[in-house]
Amino acid sequence: MEFLREIAGVLGAADAFRIHYAVVDGRGGYFENVARLAFFSDREIVLKGRKGCVRVEGEGLSLGKYYAGDLVIYGNILHIGREGGGEKL
Repeated sequence: MEFLREIAGVLGAADAFRIHYAVVDGRGGYFENVARLAFFSDREIVLKGRKGCVRVEGEGLSLGKYYAGDLVIYGNILHIGREGGGEKL
């Protein structure tokens, strides 16, 4: 986690969005720093972090392990976005 703070500092975003994730194409993804689940369906999941929400869109989405702020989402993740922008996968 210290490495991500360093990167945010270099980019001038010390107060950056704090939900971090990794996606395995067609299989699902791993999300860190999730405060709570705001919405869930098989096509859309909204995760609430301390500083905003992340919307995960895809096909056949389901929840896996959720413990201590870490969440596994299974399914084909097509788009991840947050308020004010997003990243297409």
